[in-house]
Amino acid sequence: MKLATKLIHGGIEPDPSTGAIMTPIFQTSTYVQEAPGKNKGYEYARSQNPTRMVLEEALAISENGKFGLCFSSGVAATDAVIKLLSPGDEVIAGNDMYGGTYRLFSKVFEKFGIKFHYVDMSSTDNISKVINEKTRLLWIETPTNPLMNIVDIASVTKLAKQKKILTCVDNTFASPYLQNPLDLGADIVMHSATKYLGGHSDVIHGCLMMNDRDLRDQLYFIQKSCGAVPGPQDCFLILRGLKTLHLRMERHCINGEQVANYLRNHSKVGKVYWCGFEDHPGYAVAKKQMRGFGGMMSFTLKDDSVEKAMKLLSSTKLFALAESLGGVESLINHPATMTHASIPREERIKNGLTDSLIRLSVGVEDITDLIDDLNQALESL
Repeated sequence: MKLATKLIHGGIEPDPSTGAIMTPIFQTSTYVQEAPGKNKGYEYARSQNPTRMVLEEALAISENGKFGLCFSSGVAATDAVIKLLSPGDEVIAGNDMYGGTYRLFSKVFEKFGIKFHYVDMSSTDNISKVINEKTRLLWIETPTNPLMNIVDIASVTKLAKQKKILTCVDNTFASPYLQNPLDLGADIVMHSATKYLGGHSDVIHGCLMMNDRDLRDQLYFIQKSCGAVPGPQDCFLILRGLKTLHLRMERHCINGEQVANYLRNHSKVGKVYWCGFEDHPGYAVAKKQMRGFGGMMSFTLKDDSVEKAMKLLSSTKLFALAESLGGVESLINHPATMTHASIPREERIKNGLTDSLIRLSVGVEDITDLIDDLNQALESL
């Protein structure tokens, strides 16, 4: 099946008891057993839920994987991956990444004896220099949040396999429509399904996809034991979102390209971070491993004024000032005080995330209205 067809039909069958074309919401906490240990495949909803299991199959298919696991959020999914490790293990991650991931790594897991190294992963040489006998995981995010750097997944995973190191790719910005890391050698793919997979800003959800049965079993044990599972209503909403992912992503890409070019040509805008520009350092890699460049971007104003950036953030009307991304509606965000506030300022500045940086999640509205909104906000400065 082609991708669009897989997103609509993959892993989903009509309900056998009623013929319902949409997977029912099995809103139950437990299941009646015929006798002790004799059941219909379901015992307790933390371990299994029919709605969730259908979604897990659909998610696996969306990433060309064999197995999927659902979690209560993207951070919960990330948490499960790190719980594969032991005290003394080391992780190499990107130096430009989602602030919530950095917070989880630095404020939670460092206390348990896991060491994290943050490097510019756009060069495999930077990774090779930090790998040692204690390295157990490479945490890859591409495109990165919020500076839109690109990591060559195939090159990094090849290096990891040579060293017998696990790789996990945060594929949230790209979605399965634009990029499939398992096909490029990754062991695990993570999504904050809250974003593009759900697509309507109405659910918190996370997921992991993989091909290795043993890895799936280890992560399922963590999922079941730690209990960060989503409810069936949340799973239903992600299932619904998957069915229109290809339609939405096509529009996100079209609108994103036009907004990026508009910003780049505006006299009051400084640098625009979008991986679809041919002079972007990672353009060639992005073009090779992605099917489009998406609707995420960041930019600064020409005079790099924090005060004017703050005014612009409060001046848009269609671009709503809010955290998150990937919904049908356009959002504008200030990473330094919002999504990346947990990263120490000196670290943010060192990595290029300035106090004046503005991030956009370009939605699927009419492009004329979106550009008019940005134009009136910029002209008000």
